[in-house]
Amino acid sequence: MLKLYDYFRSSACFRVRIALNVKALSYEKISIHLVNHGGEQRSPEYQAINPQALVPTLQDDDKTLTQSLAIIEYLNDQYPTPPLLPQDAYTKARVRAFALAIAADVHPLNNLRVLKYLTDDLKISEELKNQWYQHWIAKGLSALEAQLNDVTHKTFCFGESPSIADIFLIPQLYNAERFKCDLTPYPRLMRIYTHCKTLPEFMNAWPIEDMRNTIK
Repeated sequence: MLKLYDYFRSSACFRVRIALNVKALSYEKISIHLVNHGGEQRSPEYQAINPQALVPTLQDDDKTLTQSLAIIEYLNDQYPTPPLLPQDAYTKARVRAFALAIAADVHPLNNLRVLKYLTDDLKISEELKNQWYQHWIAKGLSALEAQLNDVTHKTFCFGESPSIADIFLIPQLYNAERFKCDLTPYPRLMRIYTHCKTLPEFMNAWPIEDMRNTIK
């Protein structure tokens, strides 16, 4: 049985939940609340599993994996149907680049521990924190929208089935909505977002606070 150490609102965990659903894989979800009790990710028990004290972590029997992109590529290799990466090398590289633009450039500037550092340590006001968030979201989403300018289809980012690009995009747009970012400049991204919100694989991964261990 696969085990996912998960925080309901973590966009990195959100990505892995979508991938597990697209692959139709059963898994045990173990909640690691990043706020309660000073952050459950800091407990010695969890740090023994993931020394970075981050989520998600996926366990597959005796194998432990961290970092959402590595986890999703592992799932794609282990369970190749349906594929989350295209076959041709160029499109595959574009999908990975799109996902990495979110994972490496957009998300790290706006994740929970950065935002908490801004407010708790640097004493930035909530208003300035939100300005920070919205600034980097606008920079990132503008570039992502431009990356799709030459793509002729309209269903998903790079094809007619979901890929790693879509799996990374949807949680980032969910977060942008939460922080009241103006998303009207990104019509293609929002068209994909609206479509994915009709699909059970995405909606069943949607952040819902549930602090009990559950099996999907």
